[in-house]
Amino acid sequence: MMLGLTYYALLALGPLLVFAQDGGISGAISSPQAAGYSCDPARCQLPNCNCASTNPPGGLKPEDVPQFIVFTADDAVQSYTLDAINQFLAQRKNPNGCQPKMTYFTSLSYTNYTLVTEINGNLIALNALAGIPMTAMKGFRAPFLNYTADTLKLLYKSRFTYDSSATAAVPVTDPDTDAYWPYTLDNGMANNCLTVPGTCQGEPKLPGLWEIPMYAFFDNAGAAGPHLMDPWLDNANGANRPNDTATLEYMMKTFNDHYNGNRQPIGLYTHPIHLSRTYPGVNAQNSTIDMINIFLDWAQEQQNVWIVSNEQLLDWVRHPVPVSQLGSISSLKCSSPEVDPSTRICNGIPQNQEDLLSYCGFPDFPFFTCYGCPQFLPTIDNPNPPQQEGQTRFRLPTNCSTPFWDPIAGKCLCKSNVCAFDDDSRPIGPNGANLTGGGTGGVGAFKSAPTAASFTPFYNGGTASIPKEIWPTVVLGFAGALIGALGMITRL
Repeated sequence: MMLGLTYYALLALGPLLVFAQDGGISGAISSPQAAGYSCDPARCQLPNCNCASTNPPGGLKPEDVPQFIVFTADDAVQSYTLDAINQFLAQRKNPNGCQPKMTYFTSLSYTNYTLVTEINGNLIALNALAGIPMTAMKGFRAPFLNYTADTLKLLYKSRFTYDSSATAAVPVTDPDTDAYWPYTLDNGMANNCLTVPGTCQGEPKLPGLWEIPMYAFFDNAGAAGPHLMDPWLDNANGANRPNDTATLEYMMKTFNDHYNGNRQPIGLYTHPIHLSRTYPGVNAQNSTIDMINIFLDWAQEQQNVWIVSNEQLLDWVRHPVPVSQLGSISSLKCSSPEVDPSTRICNGIPQNQEDLLSYCGFPDFPFFTCYGCPQFLPTIDNPNPPQQEGQTRFRLPTNCSTPFWDPIAGKCLCKSNVCAFDDDSRPIGPNGANLTGGGTGGVGAFKSAPTAASFTPFYNGGTASIPKEIWPTVVLGFAGALIGALGMITRL
């Protein structure tokens, strides 16, 4: 789910204890021959159709194209996972002065997303208990990146905007690279053609459904040394243990290959639990956290580098403009909800909702919600059970945005687009002005980054602010993902 991390957090569903989605690859998983891909760009045109191509969309020259770093998280959505993300993004700014956003993929529980009832069930539950608007749930990533042709067909029938389960596992410097810009499945898949039966060779044809590939990093072994999710946990260059210096070196090299080539996006695909300083039993290495911040510091010192969510990336791909005109892309602007901090409303914003949350103390999967505890745990077959007596709260309607909806009073504080959000973005100049980011997490590209928190943790960062009878099962945060700037997805 796309999060404006300094603005507000919603409540998530799902158990506290999570396990890492593997997401590992060991080499190429596609080839031009296996793909058998053919697309006529004269017939497949933006904004609703795009051919799989290594060239930037819209016929733009690479030097006129922003270098996007897509930041995603696959985990239960809780205060400690949001804090883990904030240590990388909270102090950063994109070239227009806006805080980076990211995509959060989560699920209802340990779900196998192979049936349409499961996909739709998660949509309904996240809407009912997390207050995520149906229209905001746009994307999907398969658990363990394990999808089938039927998965894609079900996403298409459920009217998802995009999938992001396929992998680009051939370096951009290879003539046969599969690092395509996001493309639609009007002409079938072009990735994972050696591993997913029933895809590629023109199948499945799903007009308008986008695929946003996950772009791998590569160590000194090149195509034989890909690293995808949580690359800092991998052994680099054939070593027998992770090495932060080696990881930083290959991440920077891969970035340069993209930046100096056709500027295909590059991704930081994370499981925040591995980088949490606050979750009991997790021993996150300060050196690893510092290394990731040093990488982002260095990347943001390059011109035209933007840290974005999947939805922001897709918005630009559908409406490509040169870097000098990025101010026209609405999704890249700063939007913060105008909600008086003194207003008592259960809306996912900590200062507004203190003491208003409902704690649903189910033995296996306890959680918090602003929308009333169900009589029994949601399931795929019954994703929206009746509320418990005495806790009746009103569910989010279609004509109100989450931070402005009062589920206790059943009223919307603001329905006007004018009064709903502030835009704090600065203009992007035509002559190289404001083309680099700022407010980075470290102190320089090759200097030691500070390991102390440079952000305000959710709920003051302490477990004492959370009722101890529910720690460590509290599940706080931006619920959601599935989707698009809010992305629906995964489970570790």
